[in-house]
Amino acid sequence: MTTTSNRRKPLGELRSQRWFASEDIRGFAHRQRTQQMGMNREEFMGKPVIGIINTWSDASPCHAHLRDRAEAVKRGVWQAGGYPIELPALSVGEVMVKPTTMLYRNFLAMETEELLRSHPIDGCVMLGGCDKSTPGLLMGAISMNIPAIYCPAGPMSNGRWRGHLTGAGTHTKRYWNDLQTGKISKDDWIDLESRMTRSNGTCNTMGTATTMTSIADAMGLCLTGASSIPAADSGHPRMAAACGMRAVEMVWEDLKPSDILTKASIHNALVTYMALGGSSNAAIHLIAVARRAGLALTLDDMDDMAAKIPVLVNLFPSGRHLMEDFYFAGGLPALLHKLEPHLDGSAMTVEGRTIGEAVQGSECFDDDIIRDPDNPVVPLEAGRTLVLLRGNLAPQGAIMKTSAADPDKLRHRGPALVFDSPADMAARIHDPDLDITKDTVLVLRNSGPVGGPGMPEWGNLPIPKKLLEQGVTDLVRISDGRMSGTHYGTCVLHVAPESAIGGPLALIRTGDFILLDALAGRLDVELSDQELADRRQGWTRPPSPYTRSFTALYQRHVSQAHEGCDFDFLEGTDPVPEPSIY
Repeated sequence: MTTTSNRRKPLGELRSQRWFASEDIRGFAHRQRTQQMGMNREEFMGKPVIGIINTWSDASPCHAHLRDRAEAVKRGVWQAGGYPIELPALSVGEVMVKPTTMLYRNFLAMETEELLRSHPIDGCVMLGGCDKSTPGLLMGAISMNIPAIYCPAGPMSNGRWRGHLTGAGTHTKRYWNDLQTGKISKDDWIDLESRMTRSNGTCNTMGTATTMTSIADAMGLCLTGASSIPAADSGHPRMAAACGMRAVEMVWEDLKPSDILTKASIHNALVTYMALGGSSNAAIHLIAVARRAGLALTLDDMDDMAAKIPVLVNLFPSGRHLMEDFYFAGGLPALLHKLEPHLDGSAMTVEGRTIGEAVQGSECFDDDIIRDPDNPVVPLEAGRTLVLLRGNLAPQGAIMKTSAADPDKLRHRGPALVFDSPADMAARIHDPDLDITKDTVLVLRNSGPVGGPGMPEWGNLPIPKKLLEQGVTDLVRISDGRMSGTHYGTCVLHVAPESAIGGPLALIRTGDFILLDALAGRLDVELSDQELADRRQGWTRPPSPYTRSFTALYQRHVSQAHEGCDFDFLEGTDPVPEPSIY
């Protein structure tokens, strides 16, 4: 491998030596207590200490195998001459955590940073994969800035039901709509529960989990191609062991996130994001990750890249395959090889070589699954991974994933039907007397970072049963919340500023006409500036029920969607002192 430097870091410069090498009473206590756990002195003395940040949990099926993977990482660390220490961290498993794991992404980032800072850790391997675990772990490791490598959990195996390929999330939504209209029975629905998700691992569609692990890979923070390996594949624990071995070498090379995350790596992340047809959630996470590294990134940058790079990966929800197919077609290295003209090949990776070197010679074994740029899954004129919208309804921006939307609704004018909360929506949406047509624009407010709280994935509003029965399967839907990356439809998301802090969405009334022009990048309500100003005079900020708890902290310090939803006191690269040892 090409290394970043010929210098090998001296043992005396390792952080862990402050704990273990001193001859005072504290050093004695650290060595004594480590031996208390059954370690021989020579097993940890004079070795790099590798922290394994593990987000395993019984409540997270995406991470159910990470206990075993931690053992594989340890095996690699031992082989390379290091001393592994496993540290549990918040799992943020998407399905079970309420109201949303997004509320706890920053919690995981804080925990990761402080676990690394407060312990005798020289380098780390991070185990995660479910939606918010990737950005949370990366944000913490970037802020701590010691050698770090990300070991992604991997996607679950392909699902199939009665001869049909089924992807987690995407087909759940489709079959739910079929259940509402009687196309499948209740017994069919129950049968689906045990067949759609066949193994541990993350969603096997191009949802947020696979989008973010692939982006981390493209940024050089994983062993190249690690993000594509299925969780149940025997290659996965071998990759985990390789992460442990490489982490030890990274410590000696002093190869840190600040050496890897540059304008070039962020550029490569954007190219990859768009070619994947990735989750709309990445628009938030990428900004937060970049800001932790002191790098500027905006929605305008993403919109510019989305206008250049079409969807090339033929996976649900924009395509028709699943992650296991992507892996067998060559995985991320094959995609990056096809994207080489658009990538900055000089960007460094955790492997100690450039991304250009890492993907050189990578082969594609199925050109339908991983398309060439001149044969996209969705041509740019038909839809993009991300479209930025602005207007009097979204002064600071809103986004759409037009590659997964109804092309006939990308220009649309219709009356608003406004819901103040998911409870309000649930109580009224399927009322047979609901005044709604195929032209109605559904609006959900109070689902943003502050209002949710935590900006839940409520943006894929349900289609009313009365319209489903008429054959209507999509409506224009607008919210200040997010949408699962596995979902699809004409959904306008991340409206900023959000309604809970007085954004224009708070002023909309049922019957107001909304004008969406995704092709022109516009989102407007047909109201005059004076009318909006008059309504604002009568608006009062809704009180928060949270006077204490982490949620209260979150609401006070979280930024808006277009700024990455990070905490204001965690952004940036200001140094934090090493802990005192007395």
